[in-house]
Amino acid sequence: MTSLVRIFWLDLKLAFRNIVRQKRRSVIAIGAVAFGITALILANGFIEWIFLDFRESTIKSHLGHLQIVRPGYHEAGKADPYAFLLPDIIPELKTSYEPQPIKTVAPRISFSGLISHDESTISFIGDGVSPQEQEAFGNALQISAGRNLSADDPRSIIVGEGLARNLGVNVGDQVVLLATTASRGTNAVEVTIRGLFSTVTKAYDDAAIRMPIETARHLLRTKGSHVWVILLNDTAQTDSMLAKLRAKLEKNNLEIVPWHALADFYNKTVTLFTKQVYGIRLIIAVIILLSITNTMTMSVMERIGEIGTAMALGVKRMGIMRLFVSEGVLIGCLGGMIGLLLGVLFAHIISSIGVPMPPPPGMARGYTGQILVTWNIALESLALAVGTTLVASIYPAWRASRMQIVDALRHNR
Repeated sequence: MTSLVRIFWLDLKLAFRNIVRQKRRSVIAIGAVAFGITALILANGFIEWIFLDFRESTIKSHLGHLQIVRPGYHEAGKADPYAFLLPDIIPELKTSYEPQPIKTVAPRISFSGLISHDESTISFIGDGVSPQEQEAFGNALQISAGRNLSADDPRSIIVGEGLARNLGVNVGDQVVLLATTASRGTNAVEVTIRGLFSTVTKAYDDAAIRMPIETARHLLRTKGSHVWVILLNDTAQTDSMLAKLRAKLEKNNLEIVPWHALADFYNKTVTLFTKQVYGIRLIIAVIILLSITNTMTMSVMERIGEIGTAMALGVKRMGIMRLFVSEGVLIGCLGGMIGLLLGVLFAHIISSIGVPMPPPPGMARGYTGQILVTWNIALESLALAVGTTLVASIYPAWRASRMQIVDALRHNR
């Protein structure tokens, strides 16, 4: 073991000397690796931030981390919503956990109907929510005009920006809501628009309203709710809480659904962007591969006489190959570390300034982007640099080790 360490250390020393000796070529090769890794970190970091922001916005604007429903509600609940009503209270949710992972549990009743103002009438989808508990969801539901729901103002609603624009209403206007009741009759209620809101999904904003859940129950002439939306303190706790609640609640004819099973648009976006990242990695790997292969091939051609002398003095072919591979890997390590440091530095600077972005397709508003560099991104980028330079060094190193001693020595003349 000691001899192997000594040989490895000697190879690194010789490789470093050769890199320093060929300053210009080495700087170009290290710069190519560093540039590629910096670009990869910035691209990965930007997409990672988009995933995080989109995930949290999706959870807090509508889905929550977990949803408790009657089995089959998400498949057939739109056709017969009153067949899937939950009880007013689920005692198992009052059980305390240490540490407490549940931030809030918000009942929600969903329905659809018609909304009218003056001569205009269009359809809507509505959610009856608890104003107090909705405050725990933060500002993912952005109030663009007016104010959010309040328990002190039960006869008020908030309306999606697109729906308000299509209906021609604004904050303070009175509208009439018409919906089908639990007994298959119809009922209407007059309410005031308290605010306009927008979420990450434009299609939802074009058709949605929200109102206090007691007012929604009065309109529908029913009790209970369709969904208990659970918001956790940390998204990373979703799977563990899902397992705990399923063990407690499934015997009560209840189904617990995680947010990612409902976020179809989010899942498709992640799949698309992940494939784009793989494409970027492939392009950068090819750039590094060609750059290092060219550098190492030129190094071999310029050092034919040196290689012949080394082999004449007793250095084995494997030793020659090991030396050139060590040079390539050392270039990858140096370029990867420099690229990693530059990537983290640029990510911090860009994030402090922000990246203004227009609204993506299917979304209601633009956003200010940032770059999030995680440990996984850093390690994967560094591994790509080292692995690619290792692969790129093998063929030139093999060519150097296959030289005939006589022909290599004759090259000095």
